[in-house]
Amino acid sequence: MSSFLGPDRRRWFIVFIIFTITVFSYVDRQVVSILKPILKEEFSLDDNGYALIINVFTICYALMYPVSGWLVDKFGARKIMFWGVITWSFSSIGSGLVSSLFPFAFFRSVLGLAEPTTYPAQIKVITKWFSGKLRATANSISVAGGTVGSVIAPPLIASIVLTFSWHAAFIIPGIVGLFVAMIWLLFYREPPKGYVTDTVGACTNEEAGPAFTWGQLWGRKSLWGIILIRFITDPVWYFILFWLPGFLMEESGLSLSQLGMVGWIPFLAASLGGIASSAWSDSMVRKGKPALRSRKLMLSYVAFLAPVILIPDSLGVAVTIIKFSVLAAVALSWIYTESVLIAETFPINNVASVLGIAGGFGAAGAVIFNYFIGQYMASVGTGWIFMVMAVLHPLTVFLLWKMIRPEIPDSEIKETEQKRIAR
Repeated sequence: MSSFLGPDRRRWFIVFIIFTITVFSYVDRQVVSILKPILKEEFSLDDNGYALIINVFTICYALMYPVSGWLVDKFGARKIMFWGVITWSFSSIGSGLVSSLFPFAFFRSVLGLAEPTTYPAQIKVITKWFSGKLRATANSISVAGGTVGSVIAPPLIASIVLTFSWHAAFIIPGIVGLFVAMIWLLFYREPPKGYVTDTVGACTNEEAGPAFTWGQLWGRKSLWGIILIRFITDPVWYFILFWLPGFLMEESGLSLSQLGMVGWIPFLAASLGGIASSAWSDSMVRKGKPALRSRKLMLSYVAFLAPVILIPDSLGVAVTIIKFSVLAAVALSWIYTESVLIAETFPINNVASVLGIAGGFGAAGAVIFNYFIGQYMASVGTGWIFMVMAVLHPLTVFLLWKMIRPEIPDSEIKETEQKRIAR
């Protein structure tokens, strides 16, 4: 087994485990949007009440994301990933065991507190195990599990509900998550010393190597650039996750079984688009372009596909699905590669913290967006929502080029200068 799981094979097996974890994390969070009409009837909710359920999860998610990043940098990806998966799996099971709104909202809040552990741990692992020539591809594959979870969620959840009940749609994925957590604990290991050397402050010891303190991070221009980018653009992906399935049923007239047949298409397109765009940026790196510039170029080109969302829905449900497929691919290309930008901009012992901070602000942007959707969608329609989503990614291209740059701690600059003088 140790021979089979040498470093070059083990790292891809680790990617597969993370992929599986993100599959079930997204199934767990996607259940609510798929069951929107059922839950609205079960708990006597309108769109404003549904937005409240979403925001219970999202507010906790936003608050815990920065804390999760700090925990990963402090205690390591292996431990935090394990306890995060265990906790959100139990919260999903709890959501299925209740029959009234208050305990349901409580378990959704616990889910929001636990799930942010996944992505800071994931990017820390990818940064340690993969060089810049493969980092974006490995990152996109590992987190593509999220969109694969969104792809399989509509037919899976529809099948479970039609066979059993809506309660089972929460319980069954939660049980599977418990098994996946044990596999992670059993197989994850740190890479051999010196396995990857092209990261800022590359080091295999969690407590060694140059890094910014938590307070110093807030003074870095790149951190604020990443925060603004996530705050502005993440609401697009959250809309697709939490509102698109209900939109297809309530506005496009699909039944639950019909949603199960076609509701997965935008999420599959998102996953394929995110992986393809990441591989494209990696190919630019292999051809000699600087890694950071390659990521920026790819994101800039992709951003200007977002206005496709303005194509009228009156052309039919097929056109609606196609335009959301393109927008979903844009959104995930940015989310996947923003993590890689962090890995190539900050020291390795800061990447989880930075991703946690940025992810928290991204979720905060989604909370605000969700609130206004819940308040005004019924009265003003979806046209204004689509107009806003059409311009968010193009607007952030300026921030991408103006604010994101390598951030090197003073201690490492001094050490490099001393080595140069010594030569």
